[in-house]
Amino acid sequence: MRAIARKEKEDKDEDEDEEGARDSLVAKILQQEQLEESGRVRRVVASRLKKPETADGFKVLVKHRQSVTAVALSDDDLKGFSASKDGTILQWDVESGKTEKYQWPSEDILKSHGAKDPRGRLKKHSKSVLALAVSSDGRYLASGGLDRHVHLWDIRSRDHLQAFPGHQKPVSCLSFRQGTTDLFSGSFDRTVKYWNMEDRAYIDTICGHESEVLTLDCLRKERVLTVGRDRCMMLFKVLDQSRLVFRPPPSSLECCCFINNDEFLSGSDDGSIELWSVLRKKPVYIVKNAHALLPASQNVEQKGSEKIPDSHLENGDHKIEGCNFSSTYSWVSSITVCRGSDLAASGAGNGCVRLWAIESGRKNIQPLYDVPLVGFVNSLAFAKSGQFLVAGVGQEPRLGRWGRLPTAKNGVAIQPLKLL
Repeated sequence: MRAIARKEKEDKDEDEDEEGARDSLVAKILQQEQLEESGRVRRVVASRLKKPETADGFKVLVKHRQSVTAVALSDDDLKGFSASKDGTILQWDVESGKTEKYQWPSEDILKSHGAKDPRGRLKKHSKSVLALAVSSDGRYLASGGLDRHVHLWDIRSRDHLQAFPGHQKPVSCLSFRQGTTDLFSGSFDRTVKYWNMEDRAYIDTICGHESEVLTLDCLRKERVLTVGRDRCMMLFKVLDQSRLVFRPPPSSLECCCFINNDEFLSGSDDGSIELWSVLRKKPVYIVKNAHALLPASQNVEQKGSEKIPDSHLENGDHKIEGCNFSSTYSWVSSITVCRGSDLAASGAGNGCVRLWAIESGRKNIQPLYDVPLVGFVNSLAFAKSGQFLVAGVGQEPRLGRWGRLPTAKNGVAIQPLKLL
């Protein structure tokens, strides 16, 4: 009897040890995920990225009639969303590419959902969409465009839920705050508005820019990073009602994104990419001529798979002979970071998307690879897992028609990323 009791006690202790080890492992995993989410720990992805083969370049996943202006991905990386200048909003499956269309309601239903009458001679609301954003819980899709409204959609049913008036000019950019249903919207009326989509409520208007707001981004904190046509980038601290103003060298910023709470990237119309820190008002590091335009006699698509020349780097200055840097096609029109990692991507109209490694310790950005893609890359989004990159491509730039590439295909392209 004593031997049996002793054995039962030993078995019980072993089970408790196993449970304790399992609980400890789960706690470590959760803690690591929480640190990555908050930006305090960065995943090493760039150094593990395999060079994309030419055959494995961008593949067109979804087709649009007109230029794609925005792409967004759900947090689980299973669904994607895209919008174009003709007002089409599509939801698609990342694996199969199967699409489902969002139907705009009639004018009467739009008015019952809160939309105000169109201004001027217009009799109908313009359906042209410039921005999309998906909430972290995968319930809401927000869209904004030329009709000056922020529109809220139910992702599960694809129904239009609400139209939020308030902006006086087109809505150019949108971003949900991570882990919440709080939404920031930027507009050509020079303001950023703060909304809560769960309560369908307007919260605040944030002012500061002296010209149109072009792009914005936010993470988990109540901070929003914005870029405007006034050649300024601003970091608004919503709770403190304060802001930090960042001024680049003489160029106009086109796009921006957070790396973490203290660092961010921007792209300029002179083809430069800048790395910033909250501790400095000027860029920490500049990559000049990041998207050089190859001469018309060369095939951009073929050249795109070559690694970026880096033998003549001087603070990121690429000396590429026979290339035109001061063109609409070399403007950096989109930039994004794989959340919680050191991998970034940028797009322009020069025939390729470029992948970059962010080296925070040395405060610089190193070129990785080019992936060929013909057209204006108006929007980019990394999968949260880092396994693929999607690009919204068009024959025309997102906010205008000052350039055109007739050979480009309007649509969404996907690039698989293989990690070692």
